[in-house]
Amino acid sequence: MDSINKRSYGQKLKAYKRSPLSLALFLLVLVSTILTIGILLFLIGYIMIKGIPNIKPELFQWEYNTLNMSLMPALINTVIMTLISLLIAAPIGIFSAIYLVEYAKRGNRLIGIIRITAETLSGIPSIVYGLFGLLFFVTALRWGMSLLAGAFTLSIMILPLIIRTSEEALKAVPDSYREGSFGLGAGKLRTVFRIVLPSAMPGILAGVILGIGRIVGESAALIYTAGTVAEIPKGRDFLFDSTRTLSVHMYALTSEGLYVNQSYATAVILLFIVVLINWFSGYIAKKLTKS
Repeated sequence: MDSINKRSYGQKLKAYKRSPLSLALFLLVLVSTILTIGILLFLIGYIMIKGIPNIKPELFQWEYNTLNMSLMPALINTVIMTLISLLIAAPIGIFSAIYLVEYAKRGNRLIGIIRITAETLSGIPSIVYGLFGLLFFVTALRWGMSLLAGAFTLSIMILPLIIRTSEEALKAVPDSYREGSFGLGAGKLRTVFRIVLPSAMPGILAGVILGIGRIVGESAALIYTAGTVAEIPKGRDFLFDSTRTLSVHMYALTSEGLYVNQSYATAVILLFIVVLINWFSGYIAKKLTKS
């Protein structure tokens, strides 16, 4: 049956000749795909060629100074910043999506306004979030340029993304799952947390991973809120210490103009972290889908 449905390249070419518009669209898609893959490979290759030769042991020392230009404090700060931001944004975003899909009345104008607002917030430039964080968290709340101020700013940035992706994942769960659970005597809350939420978990996880990617790659908002101090936060009040993440570290090295090679090495490490996060998220999504 498969061999009957398959067409040879000659048959496809004849079909395209009969319809010039289809041929033009096919060529446009092919050229766009080649350009996209080519640009991606060029960027990755350029970063690798420039950065890998400059990855040296002194870049991974625990303390940063002008001699080693260590990225280890920035790497640890990136992990801490990501965890705190997710602890704030993920529960709020997921539970908001659950309310919008499972509990809110369909056709409610207020719900429509909330969705439009979330979509609008997703398109606001990060520098605007940084200025808001500077005025509110840093100045009004008197947190200063700190890890906590940067984490709250980033959590506000990724909150619309998590809400929208979680909402679409919950909508993708068939209503028959809910009806079957209700038919077996389960309540609303039990149906949501035992049936709907596990089924939508791969899509929700995808939104969380997109949020992680935005946190890891963000620099503009953090310069205004977390500062650029290349030290690991210590002590009881470590949340109020100024820090820098990998992206801010790379920006600082590049802007100084004296440590461009170290910035390329930092870019390689940052690229490796993003690839590792994507692989790990795909692995978890497959496990959740199978279970």
